[in-house]
Amino acid sequence: MTTRDSPFGNEPFRVGEAIARGVGRGALDGPLFERPFHGVREWRHVDELDARRSAQLSQSEIRLRAFRRRCRQFATRMHEGDFFSHSTALVLHGAPTADAWDEAIHVSAIRPRNPARTKTVVSHRLAPREPAAQRVAGLRIEAPDRAWVQASAHLPDVELIVAADFLVARSRRLATIDELRAEASRMRCGRLQPLLDRVREGSESPRETKLRLELIDAGLPEPELALELFRPDGGFAARLDLAYPAYRVGVEYDGRQHAEDVYQFARDADRWRGIAELDWHLVRILHHHLWPDPGVAVDLVRRALVRAGWRR
Repeated sequence: MTTRDSPFGNEPFRVGEAIARGVGRGALDGPLFERPFHGVREWRHVDELDARRSAQLSQSEIRLRAFRRRCRQFATRMHEGDFFSHSTALVLHGAPTADAWDEAIHVSAIRPRNPARTKTVVSHRLAPREPAAQRVAGLRIEAPDRAWVQASAHLPDVELIVAADFLVARSRRLATIDELRAEASRMRCGRLQPLLDRVREGSESPRETKLRLELIDAGLPEPELALELFRPDGGFAARLDLAYPAYRVGVEYDGRQHAEDVYQFARDADRWRGIAELDWHLVRILHHHLWPDPGVAVDLVRRALVRAGWRR
């Protein structure tokens, strides 16, 4: 049997549906199919193009793809009224909620219904209310604002702020701070209100959010986000992740994802020179400045601000 012979192609499917279409039980239990969940099968295929692409991905991207695949596989077992919720819904909406990728999948249903259950899946029965689940890539998923509040039951504060920054970012606007605040109030999650005071619309990456929080918690002033610099002739010069205009100090997290790209490095070098020509000092924070000790990054920014005239 090949994927051409299979009525389901490369998509996961339920064993009962396959048997009803004439696929033998012996074949379904054989080495040609993966068995991710009880009663679910997926063709065990190797796509050479996918394999080459995977080799270029970071470990976090590989983990994220694997998590999303598990959700697609389990979706074949879910009832019509079931939906992915909590941190699982945040991940499926695209939020960079790293702590959720290795967790159990969260699935919910509205009372009195019970959602599908199996090992490695956490099932929730939610109080009756107007449905808010959405379809994302064919999967039924809780609305972003509700999922964020639900996830507060098992995600730490920093990850919740990172997820909220993602949801409210101007470039995607999956929710607003007011919507998150209203949902937290409706679900009586008072713990979330102080966290929402720290959420900002201009953050563009989880590392940027975490760096901002470290700087503020260390007693440094709060930086502006996504500040654009222009040359004297009006031409665009650069966009700074974090900026202190009063001291002409910019800060950015440099993940070095382009370290092997000589053309990107050349563009970055020109950008750095352009920032310096505008009499701005750019503090570039690398991975080893934040982990394992974020105090290194904080000290780099503090020293730049002090040289520019800042005093606590």
